[in-house]
Amino acid sequence: MPPISNDWLEVLRPEFAKPYYRTLHQKVVSEYQTKIIYPPGDDLFNAFHLTPLSKVKVVILGQDPYHEPGQAHGLCFSVRKGVKIPPSLVNIYKELYDDLGCKIPNNGYLIKWAEQGVLLLNTVLTVRAHQAFSHRGIGWEEFTDAAIRAVNQVDRPVVYLLWGNPAQRKAAMLNNPKHLILKAPHPSPLSASRGFFGCRHFSKANEFLQANGETPIDWQIEDL
Repeated sequence: MPPISNDWLEVLRPEFAKPYYRTLHQKVVSEYQTKIIYPPGDDLFNAFHLTPLSKVKVVILGQDPYHEPGQAHGLCFSVRKGVKIPPSLVNIYKELYDDLGCKIPNNGYLIKWAEQGVLLLNTVLTVRAHQAFSHRGIGWEEFTDAAIRAVNQVDRPVVYLLWGNPAQRKAAMLNNPKHLILKAPHPSPLSASRGFFGCRHFSKANEFLQANGETPIDWQIEDL
């Protein structure tokens, strides 16, 4: 588990000393040693490495990493270069096209968003190969809740895009009047047609950021 070295370290350091995190760390290290776990260990904290707390403008919450080979690299909904775009991300791109006219790219590599201040955070950071939700309940939720609470305390405009019920349950932690909370069904094929399509979250986020003196997100992912 690579160390966090940017400004996230100050707010997350207290978690590392708590009993739940020691147990979590031991469990995750054992899992990496004995099973196939995604993402690769070096990518585990990429959401924090690529989007320092001081740069967060938008928060998108996923559940747990993709669990098939070569997909997960530490950013929710994102896949590595050359990997087939997963169905939920296909639907995110469709909504981006309808909302902002963004061309649908040939890849699902979302690092451009992360580098602009979009925190792409899964609430569970690891998963066994081929076993969705296999690391749910081992302690990651407590750790990522600490990160969500830290963003809630940020004294500047932040937008939360909460897609689906698990993400929306996190709204109970969000009480900063400077922030904007947007909710919609999950973009998965099972639920996207129930209100994710047409939610216009991307333009709403940018309108809010601009109205509050922040640079909007360039949501266009370029072809590779």
